[in-house]
Amino acid sequence: MTRDDIFQILKDALTELFEIEEDRIKPGTLIYEDLQIDSIDAIDMIDYIKRKTGYRLMPEDFKNVKTLDDIVKAVAKKFEA
Repeated sequence: MTRDDIFQILKDALTELFEIEEDRIKPGTLIYEDLQIDSIDAIDMIDYIKRKTGYRLMPEDFKNVKTLDDIVKAVAKKFEA
């Protein structure tokens, strides 16, 4: 799975779960500040990513993420391991 594939899954999650407009979803978008995603929303997003990729992200994987690209990197790291 490529980083582009992962970003598309993330984009789908944001549009389906939180009804965020696609034009607001860019790699450098700040998760909490720009999209107002809170910790409960992050759990829903982690679950969505798990269902689509088969890889479960742990909450600690989200501790240092600030942008959508940070999430893509965290998921990609699971595939590289």
